[in-house]
Amino acid sequence: MRAQSVLLLNWRDTTNPEGGGSERYVEEVARGLAALGWRVTVLCAAYPGSPREARRYDVRYVYRGSKVTVYLRGLLHTVLRRPDRVVDVQNGLPFFTRLVRRTGVVVLVHHVHEEQWQVVYPGRRGRFGWWLESRVAPRLYRDCRYVTVSSASRDELVALGVDQQRVDVVHNGTDPAPARQVAQSAVPTVVCVGRIVPHKQVEHAVDAIAAARAVLPDARLVVVGSGWWEESLREYVASLGLQDAVEFRGHVSEDDKHAAYDEAWVQALPSLKEGWGLVVGEAAGHGVPTVAYRSAGGPTESVQDGVSGVLVDDPAEFSATITALLLDESRRRALAAGALASAGNYTWSATATAFDRVLTGRPALEQQRSYLFP
Repeated sequence: MRAQSVLLLNWRDTTNPEGGGSERYVEEVARGLAALGWRVTVLCAAYPGSPREARRYDVRYVYRGSKVTVYLRGLLHTVLRRPDRVVDVQNGLPFFTRLVRRTGVVVLVHHVHEEQWQVVYPGRRGRFGWWLESRVAPRLYRDCRYVTVSSASRDELVALGVDQQRVDVVHNGTDPAPARQVAQSAVPTVVCVGRIVPHKQVEHAVDAIAAARAVLPDARLVVVGSGWWEESLREYVASLGLQDAVEFRGHVSEDDKHAAYDEAWVQALPSLKEGWGLVVGEAAGHGVPTVAYRSAGGPTESVQDGVSGVLVDDPAEFSATITALLLDESRRRALAAGALASAGNYTWSATATAFDRVLTGRPALEQQRSYLFP
């Protein structure tokens, strides 16, 4: 019998310089579905230097269009190729595949983007984008199943009018941390991993290290990642005279990323909104606790407050908590132990298996440990 085909439409992949945790999730799902016997294609935007096609882990990657025109290319691919299932990844905007298909569409939403629309596209463009996401998309996909990565994101979708019974929560997995490559830094070190864009609010991590240096003069911040906001962030660092305290490492290899976790004492996750926070689990595998905002959504689940990290409510508390953890070795060690203990709770194989259940019409059985963690 012919293997069923699935097309995942995402605006970019992890080879794109702007790729991040949500792209990693899509790729791990694709890889897992291929291992389960699906014929898998991922279509995403081309970028300078990208191939037209590639194949990784039995998954076909197709690079077409720009970050804007990829939506049209995705629609055309859906019409012409007619896959058995389509996963329409809604990163703010959906691919509108429901316009050309009546069945077999699953919508993947990492989180709702209301705040991001306001921050990245202030004014009419942002209001229009939010209208499409909050009003048009829920109505267009009203008879489709949704997948999201946390109960916080599920609740956001329900608030937009999506029927809760049609939303399955399929958590991110976490890779086992590799063997330690470098020793933990001898000086107080905070790591911040992710794309450098306004809604990631890396400035809050800079402010935190500035506050910490009032009592720990050698405290430093390591920023891992890149993005179009980097020049503005560098200017902000310079305006505070912190060039010697903040190190920009850019878009690094997986090995170098894990080496940065090895060095760190604490991870700062000041993002305005996260569907889950993939970096939380990555840092936890290295015994590095995370400080994040409670209002960000996903971190309320990926961070076990007071056990594997700390959730805070505002920038002042964010800075004060990081300083306190850098000063308090006993508490930091306790959180590090909690982080390590939580690191193995989520696996990518369980993520893919849960997604396979959704595509074949079975509920993913959210929060059932006997299923999610076989």
